[in-house]
Parts: sequence; C-alpha cells; structure tokens
Amino acid sequence: MNSHRLRSWKLRHQLQGMLLLLVMALLMAYLARLIGGDTLAWVATVMVVLLYLFNPVAHPDLVLSMHRARPLWPREAPDLYHTVNVLTERADLPTGPQLYYLPSPLLNAFAAGTGHNAAIALSAGLLRTLNQRELTAVIAHEMSHIANDDLRTMAFAGLVGHLTRILSLIGQVLLLFGLPWWLLQGQAPPLLPILVLLGAPLITALIQLALSRNHEFEADRRAVELSGDPEGLASALLKLERHNQPFWEQWLWFRRQPTRQHSTGLHWLRTHPPTEDRVARLRELYARSDLV
Repeated sequence: MNSHRLRSWKLRHQLQGMLLLLVMALLMAYLARLIGGDTLAWVATVMVVLLYLFNPVAHPDLVLSMHRARPLWPREAPDLYHTVNVLTERADLPTGPQLYYLPSPLLNAFAAGTGHNAAIALSAGLLRTLNQRELTAVIAHEMSHIANDDLRTMAFAGLVGHLTRILSLIGQVLLLFGLPWWLLQGQAPPLLPILVLLGAPLITALIQLALSRNHEFEADRRAVELSGDPEGLASALLKLERHNQPFWEQWLWFRRQPTRQHSTGLHWLRTHPPTEDRVARLRELYARSDLV
C-alpha cells in the first residue's frame, strides 16, 4: 500500500468535509443577513457554533427501536464480538459498540450513537450472506463512522439544513410582500439574493448528500486501516450491491453488472458513492489487482 497516497487521501477528505460544513454555515448566515440584517446574521453564526459544539446525537436505543432491532449477545455471535474487541482496540475507542440484530432480509448495516455509547446493527440478510472476512470488513467500516464521529457531524449538518430551510421559507414569504413595493417603485428586485433564497434548500440538501458520500469514502479507508484487508471490504461492497439490486434486475435477462451499475446517472443525489468508485479507490490506494 502507498502510505503517501493514504495520507493525501485522508487529508483531502478531511478538508472536503470541513469545506462542505463551512459552506452550509455561510449559506445559513447569508440567509439570516438577508432577512434580519447583521444582527440576525451574528445570531445565526453563534447558533451554528453552539450547535457544532453541543450537538446532540440520538440515543442508540431510540434509533434501533425504530428499526425493531434487538441486542445480539456475545453468546450468539462470539466470533463477531471477538472481531469487535480487536477493532475497538485498533480504533482507540473507549468502549466497543453493542451489536444488534436487524430483522430484515436486505443486506444492511448501520451505526448509531457515539464513542462512549455506540451500537452497530447487522441485518439478518447480511449475517446470512456474508462470510466472516466480509463481516469483519463491514463492522470495521461502521466502527470507522463511530471513530470519525460521522454521526454527530451528519446530525449537525441536518440541524443546519433544517434551520436553512426555515430561513428560506421566511425569506420567501417576505419576498412575496416586498415584490409589490419594488414594482411600485419601478425598481427591479435583486436577482442574486432571490436566487440564493429560492435555491438554498436544494443547495443545502446537495451539500448534505456530498458530505455523506465523503464520509463513506473516508470510512472505507479507515476500515482497511483497522482490518488490514482491502480485499475483504471490496468483496463485501460488491456482494451488497449485487444482492440489494431490485428483484427484477437480479433475475431478468438484462441483469446489470455489479461493478458498472452507476457509471452514469445522478450519483450526486445518492447518500453513498457508486460501488464501482469505492472499489476503484481501494484498488488505487492499495495497488492490488485482486480486489474484485
């Protein structure tokens, strides 16, 4: 593996994440200034800082109960808990996450909570389909989200996005009342602020999606750092992609190839990067030809 390439990739994704959050915060502050002047802009700025510093994350029990997940005890999955213990030490987490069983035939896994109170849910379909090597890679990926504090960052982005949408709505209402005044004065309304006001919700949503994709790429990198097994992660990603295809695509004659499914299309509207891009980056980073 290329250590220089790994460091540059890590730095690039960290900078991308910081830039995306900064753009969201500036957009919110700009809308606040349009609506309430400098005073409201400063209030919005202070609010963003406080949200970032004291941003709450939903308790894992709340998230998992919504998915009807139940605890997966060590006596039920000793191998998985051995994996969790090893990865917890490598990730330098204060405590290992509790595993949960998700009663779903789909291949799915997700993390909830933060470092001191975290959980990882594994679906029935995932446990049934992946081998131990692939499960280790998936758990390492989810633990990377926990170690990177991605859940807190996405919660912060969600709150800022929600406040931005509220400000945009208030601004649009004020705009409706202000348009007659501009027309009576014979003045053209300012085009750029209006476009930003109308487009802010969409811009914020796209930034949140880009931030999520950025986190997925970085979690892939750190997962391999924890597990030392890029082949296992690539195999798991491809298997998840293949098994989570719609039923008609899996069985009809025009079944698509799993490594080329997102070469076109609106991938920027997805929370996760295309599988082929993730595998390609793993291949580039670790300079191995046997990932697929």
